Amino acid sequence: MMLKKIDHIGIAVNSLEKSIPVFQNLGMKFMGIEEVPSQKVKVAMFEIGDVHIELLEPTSPESPIGKFLEKRGEGLHHIAFETEEIEGQMGEYKSLGFEFIDQEPREGAHGTRIFFLHPRSTNSVLTEICSNQK
Repeated sequence: MMLKKIDHIGIAVNSLEKSIPVFQNLGMKFMGIEEVPSQKVKVAMFEIGDVHIELLEPTSPESPIGKFLEKRGEGLHHIAFETEEIEGQMGEYKSLGFEFIDQEPREGAHGTRIFFLHPRSTNSVLTEICSNQK
């Protein structure tokens, strides 16, 4: 299995309303907002070249993003890489001994399937693997 590219960079924010204009003023193309109820988060997506910037606002303080903001404040949350075959990629990483947050791929924003590798096994960087294939 191979990763294709950096898909997006996730940034935790307290308020999409306050943060969206900042990224628009930087010159990034605003793609819209989506809520992911299963993760208790609202996502604003921006496009810059072939990479996206994903702003993440919690809809509950108990969500993973809410807890992240409470501990660390706003800022870089994760980096996401795209793969064509998510189950195969997960199997390869299991065989290499990576530690997982998700034990199987799940639904992500924008119709993707995703899983996260634990930062303990990726040099303290929360790493998402995503696939646009259903």
